[in-house]
Amino acid sequence: MTKVDLHIHSNCSDGSDSVEELAKKIKEAEIEIFALTDHDTVDGCRLMAEILGEKFIKGIELTCLADDIKCHVLGYGIDIENQQLKELIEKGKILRRKKLETRINYLKEVWNFEYTKEELSWLYSRKSVVKTHLASILVKRGLAKNNIAAMEKYLNGCKTGNTRFDGKEAIETIKNAGGIPVWAHPLGGEGEKHLNFEEFIPKLEKMIKFGIQGLECYYSRYNFEEIKFLVDCAKRHNLYITGGSDYHGKNKDNISLAKLNTEDIPISADMLSIEPIINK
Repeated sequence: MTKVDLHIHSNCSDGSDSVEELAKKIKEAEIEIFALTDHDTVDGCRLMAEILGEKFIKGIELTCLADDIKCHVLGYGIDIENQQLKELIEKGKILRRKKLETRINYLKEVWNFEYTKEELSWLYSRKSVVKTHLASILVKRGLAKNNIAAMEKYLNGCKTGNTRFDGKEAIETIKNAGGIPVWAHPLGGEGEKHLNFEEFIPKLEKMIKFGIQGLECYYSRYNFEEIKFLVDCAKRHNLYITGGSDYHGKNKDNISLAKLNTEDIPISADMLSIEPIINK
């Protein structure tokens, strides 16, 4: 059985493993097909290409607002040197800096918590800062047992305004960069309330209008019923079927590489429609 994982993060965004460590772990896990999909950056893909050449799928995960739908869009098989993509990533850096400063001020004003100079220096030095980075420091300070608990208690109440990419622009940019846009964990991701099937259908219809071409049907937090529903939706609308663990190393509990569902149902490459992605 060909092992696949199309949703992996390095420490170039919010994973804990360096690209070098990831490459080693992927080899040890005997994963034959994988994509590196860091949040809003392709720096990890550049490093992975230096290690493996073209033996992986270059990807990205863009944090978006598509009309009223908060979503993450995966881009597979992208040209990481595409100018339009570079400009979007640069725009994202400005949006994330604004969000970071809002959250830092929120923690100070609401929770009377201040980061040290060293901690702030580390946060500002990162290419992609998300809630996980802020939460990990709270955990180290003994204020929460894990990142999810820290985010729920200290950060989820912070209103940052809309600092997401426009969904339509993100999808069009991925296509312009030669990639395939896929809706990541479409029923809800880590720590999010999962949509019921009735809630999902109208959102899917909107995302199809915006140009989405695939659904991440197999996902480490989805059960068999959710997977079957998403696979049926993808087939009905002629969308690509993909799957990924959303591996973040130590920054996400109990998520191992190539974990593609809650029940550890074996997933082989032929259960996914990823041939066009592999051949990008």
